Amino acid sequence: MEERYEALKELGAGNFGVARLVRDKRTKELVAVKYIERGKKIDENVQREIINHQSLRHPNIVRFKEVCLTPTHLAIVMEYAAGGELFEKICSAGRFSEDESRYFFQQLISGVSYCHSMEICHRDLKLENTLLDGSPTPRVKICDFGYSKSALLHSKPKSTVGTPAYIAPEVLSRKEYDGKVADVWSCGVTLYVMLIGSYPFEDPEDPRNFRKTISRILGVQYSIPDYVRVSSDCRRLLSQIFVSDPSKRITIPEIKQHPWFLKNLPKEISEREKANYKDTEAAEPAQAVDEIMRIVQEAKTPGDMSKVMDPALLAEMAALESDEEEADAEETY
Repeated sequence: MEERYEALKELGAGNFGVARLVRDKRTKELVAVKYIERGKKIDENVQREIINHQSLRHPNIVRFKEVCLTPTHLAIVMEYAAGGELFEKICSAGRFSEDESRYFFQQLISGVSYCHSMEICHRDLKLENTLLDGSPTPRVKICDFGYSKSALLHSKPKSTVGTPAYIAPEVLSRKEYDGKVADVWSCGVTLYVMLIGSYPFEDPEDPRNFRKTISRILGVQYSIPDYVRVSSDCRRLLSQIFVSDPSKRITIPEIKQHPWFLKNLPKEISEREKANYKDTEAAEPAQAVDEIMRIVQEAKTPGDMSKVMDPALLAEMAALESDEEEADAEETY
């Protein structure tokens, strides 16, 4: 890892590990690397994330490149999205115009539709998992497939995963549900947040009260504030997404035919649909699936901490342990 890549800076930390920006010494390309500690943290979620992610090649999905082993960590190398999180962009803007919200929503739906065509549901779609590529006309990049499930490899989801504000009612029931239909609900929450600048099912007076959020999700209690101008077509689409009965909720193919969605649809999205999603820009992964699986299996063996090259990375991982405990406590509902 150290021979091939030069570490530049920390990009942040998530539930599974630490992310860093590195430069490929040979090609000079900037890539993001997610470091996950070897041993017990290399569980079925990590394995699922890697196997599902490596199969996806679409302009609106962060490209998987390869996995590597260090003495202490499994390193997942992927495309670097220089524009950061869509969440940060909304935080600084307050909210987006309807046209700007549609521009990002069209790309999100294009990426999610492709995942579903590959029989993969994401199950944790949210603004924090929606990155931007940093170009003047930003391209959405969906990331973080840690909770994703493949209909080809895994059973239908039953577990309550994801972030409370984005979770569909049927997911909260803890019964078997269709992950693709639940993804539609999460896309609706993302659209609402872009338009309004707040979460649809949080109590404005008590936003940290997850019990209230869950109660409002189950009762589909949301409203559009009077001070925000939202077209009737857009309101209609939201009302078709926020339907508690998953069998009556609008589907991704139906969203793609919705008048609000089709307005100002970028040519590259409509052409990609016709070409059956084939991304001609994306190179084939450098590693075969069996090689990836071999590396992941090897990573289940705890690393040798005496060989740690990078004390800063260890400090990040130690800090992450305590953050994870706090996050786990928050997300128990």
